[in-house]
Amino acid sequence: MTLTSMHTTAHHAGTDIVTMPLRTDEDVVRLRKTAREYMVATGFGMLDQTKMITAASELARNTLRYGGGGEAQLAKLSDGTRRGVSMSFHDEGPGIADVPLALTDGYTTGGGMGLGLSGAKRLADEFELETAPGQGTMVRIVKWKAF
Repeated sequence: MTLTSMHTTAHHAGTDIVTMPLRTDEDVVRLRKTAREYMVATGFGMLDQTKMITAASELARNTLRYGGGGEAQLAKLSDGTRRGVSMSFHDEGPGIADVPLALTDGYTTGGGMGLGLSGAKRLADEFELETAPGQGTMVRIVKWKAF
């Protein structure tokens, strides 16, 4: 797998795209707040808000812990029959050597619960992971809601 620029995946999103740095714990707090605002503005209920904010928090912490920091990009989506929110997380870290292992429930290299990637995948409607050893990681999650 190769790392690609997020700017190519968000073009169909329309307006309301924001890029946020992920360098500190305070950045993660700001990301959670912005993610909630996007979910509320798109009309998601409390359960879907909680799922996506939990997933975003896990992925942002992974970006900090394993990727040495990076950035997140949030976008509101619409495809004519539904609207959604996309959240992408990018780092220039060491990448993930064994993706299937990293997506296994309970797997962790950092002493945590090991629910980051697999949990985020379960909580979102779409999950995309692009990584390669020495080339960083990009994870994108999307949640959709019918009009």
